[in-house]
Amino acid sequence: MQSKEIRPLNRALAAKVKVPGSKSITQRALICAALADGTSTLKGALQSEDPTLLIQALEKAGVQITVEEDAFVVKGVGGRPILQGAEVYLGNNGTGTRFFTAFSSLGSGKPLILTGTKRLCERPIEPLVRALTTWGAKIRYLGQEGFLPLEIAGGGLAGGGVRLEVAKSSQFLSALLLVGPYTQIPAEIHLTSPLVSRPYIDLTIAVMKDFGVVVQEREGIFFVPKDTYTPREYYIEGDASSASYFLAAAALVGGSVTVTNLPQQSKQGDAAFAGILSRMGCVVSYTNGVTVSRNPSVPLKGIDINMGRTPDLVPTLAVVAAKARGRTFIRGVPHLRYKETDRLKAVATELAQMGVSVTELQDGLIIEGQPELKATEVETYDDHRIAMAFAVLGLVVPGLRLRNPDCVKKSFPHFWEVFETLYA
Repeated sequence: MQSKEIRPLNRALAAKVKVPGSKSITQRALICAALADGTSTLKGALQSEDPTLLIQALEKAGVQITVEEDAFVVKGVGGRPILQGAEVYLGNNGTGTRFFTAFSSLGSGKPLILTGTKRLCERPIEPLVRALTTWGAKIRYLGQEGFLPLEIAGGGLAGGGVRLEVAKSSQFLSALLLVGPYTQIPAEIHLTSPLVSRPYIDLTIAVMKDFGVVVQEREGIFFVPKDTYTPREYYIEGDASSASYFLAAAALVGGSVTVTNLPQQSKQGDAAFAGILSRMGCVVSYTNGVTVSRNPSVPLKGIDINMGRTPDLVPTLAVVAAKARGRTFIRGVPHLRYKETDRLKAVATELAQMGVSVTELQDGLIIEGQPELKATEVETYDDHRIAMAFAVLGLVVPGLRLRNPDCVKKSFPHFWEVFETLYA
């Protein structure tokens, strides 16, 4: 398997970078535009593996999509997908899979088969399928119950009250919310477990509002009106998760990095990462984007933090914590075990090999920072977030290598080109 050595950086940073469009917003906007009756243009959309797989799936359900240099042009189906009997492959795109399962349940035509990588077929989907079938969707498991592959025959969605368990993923709720305007009667979604990754639900509701549908929430119940999305021209801001790697570089190396296309008033929960770094000893400012700075003479310090609202930031925070003084206690993220890999185990394993004292908890990590780390070849587990986080750590650990560096294409195809600008 291919590997890549990360060159260390022996001077303070002074960099400005532009990151791709938000993956989370891109996939939500694709669903809204696909359900609208008319043509939408999604400007600044992320063009990477996950959105591409979702586009290919939507095209097999009657949506017409043109990919332009910096935009997707989407001709929606007016809430009526047309299933074409195809096999739909979604790779390891968990978000796209949950959204498309709900989207195609609104359809009619020839039943389709939904599948993906071995890992995707190990990731849970049963709570979403149970809710959709309660609403009348025709969905059948083709292998182990509760997991892909699925046969989806559509049939439309009745709506009304439905109970939903969300302990393992907020994407189940986002999927129901996104199709809620097109159920036969207004949707009422009752949660039966505490909600993880709350900012992603806020993001879903914000994107839906941008396309003309307003969700109400009262006492843990989400109310979606019977409505339609309005086709529109829509601008997608930079990806806050992708930005985190470059902000972490400023924290680890010292100096400053500015991400030019992440606004201060971002819709994304992961935009909170700059504030987390400020607790560790960095300085944050907002002029023409977001800037994180650290005087190299000011040491990083460990923190105690619940990351339940921003789980995708945990690998990035963990590599910063590995070089911070003292203990960092990361908690509140048991659902990280159901991502592209078990991210808690992966981070703990790779940091331990570098000489970091790591305790793996059921819902988090305890990391004792070390001034000097051993260079190793890091296993990335075909997980883009593990690869990008440890790439940043390589800036301060001479000789660190990454296996399968190309896995970053899932969310950030040009990551290595942008990463190289840090050396300029």
